[in-house]
Amino acid sequence: MAQQQQHISSHLRTRRDHATELTQDYVEAIAELELQTGECRVRDLARHFEVSHVTVNRTVARLKRDGSAHTEPYGPVKLTDKGRQLAEFSRRRHDTVFRFLLALGVSPDTAAVDSEGIEHHVSEETLQLMADFCTRLTAITQTMPAAHPPDDR
Repeated sequence: MAQQQQHISSHLRTRRDHATELTQDYVEAIAELELQTGECRVRDLARHFEVSHVTVNRTVARLKRDGSAHTEPYGPVKLTDKGRQLAEFSRRRHDTVFRFLLALGVSPDTAAVDSEGIEHHVSEETLQLMADFCTRLTAITQTMPAAHPPDDR
């Protein structure tokens, strides 16, 4: 019975994570585009996500309704304080997963793609352990003496 409850609970968490995944991806992209170009427009998001303007407009309307973004017709999309906080939260999660995958030896290209999906579904406990692992690994590698080539005498 307890095992069945845990199984049901994990499915509920996965569904909840899927529900917030799109919002997190969009606020993260808006923040990134604002930083790179000074503003974010619907066409920029359509290009970024490789989707239609209609899809972006629907998602931006949802962000607006939820209080994460603001926009006027034909104007740039801007994050609210709530949207900015969510973007920062998402970026930190993404960075932690990305660094962890690199530490495991995953190639940067693969780590970039994989971290995009994992960041939304990893628990806070696991994320913290990933961050701790990266911190310990960095500390160890910084205290190790430089490797010397073998002496050919």
